[in-house]
Amino acid sequence: MEAPAAEGLLSISEGVFLGHALVARLAENLGIRAFFIKGPASVIQGLRLPKVSVDVDVFVAPADLESLLAGLHQRGWRERVAEGDIGVFHKHSVTLNHASWPCHIDIHFRFPGMEADPAAAFDVMWAQTQVLEMAGRGVRVPSKELGVVLLALHALRAPHLHISQQELCFLKDLSAREALGPAVHEISAATDALAAMRPFLTDIVTGHVGVEWPAASTEWRNRLFSREPGSARIIALFQSPLRDKPRMLRAALLPPDTVYLSQDPYADLSPRGRLRAYAARWLRFLRASPRLFRDLAAYQQDRKHVGSGRNG
Repeated sequence: MEAPAAEGLLSISEGVFLGHALVARLAENLGIRAFFIKGPASVIQGLRLPKVSVDVDVFVAPADLESLLAGLHQRGWRERVAEGDIGVFHKHSVTLNHASWPCHIDIHFRFPGMEADPAAAFDVMWAQTQVLEMAGRGVRVPSKELGVVLLALHALRAPHLHISQQELCFLKDLSAREALGPAVHEISAATDALAAMRPFLTDIVTGHVGVEWPAASTEWRNRLFSREPGSARIIALFQSPLRDKPRMLRAALLPPDTVYLSQDPYADLSPRGRLRAYAARWLRFLRASPRLFRDLAAYQQDRKHVGSGRNG
């Protein structure tokens, strides 16, 4: 249950709803096509069980990303520095925080699992949006069919998690009950998401036997293997050119101060404080090492399988 807000402060739920209105108004003023994914809209549409959202997820075309970022910067929102997994995952969103808001804003410009050109995929999705009343104004959200695709892809990134399995079961039941399968398949095909969506589609679409499914991309397979946060960085080291490995290894062991400041603006970055932060990071790695090695073994096995398939 969400804790009540202090007097004069927004609760998380209030911030999320008002954040939708803020971004929708800004996008409208800038002439930007924007629609909102996941979050409270998906609960209102019956795509998710009731839950408290802690962020505002908005989707824009790649060409409009900088314009929306600039508009939010003018209103005091600042990008949160994240550790990039270079060489493993394409960047798909930008997260912004504001000192006076209890939630953050995630601006998406591509969606993992959709292999089509991001601009083309956005056009397909935009044609599948509708208006929903939220926070006293109409905002653009996915159609129910597109919402199923986006939520299923989000859960399929980490199918080993119990919460992902719960969400997938809910979406499968909904799709069967409302006969959404054909439309979900059509959107998946139009955005080149068939490979990633295959485990979901085979359960909701009849007549799929004998269908030639496209192979999953290297990036999508890497996501499935990276159950631990550190796994993605290790895979990146394996895949990167030799000249990049020292820089990436240093960033993994001794991350820049901006990484710690993004997590805690008051982080102690004195020599002693920085050393404590490094030590805590290394200790987390050691504790997670059995799971990291499991992920790495699965990755190596997949490489052998893909290699033998190409040679066969």
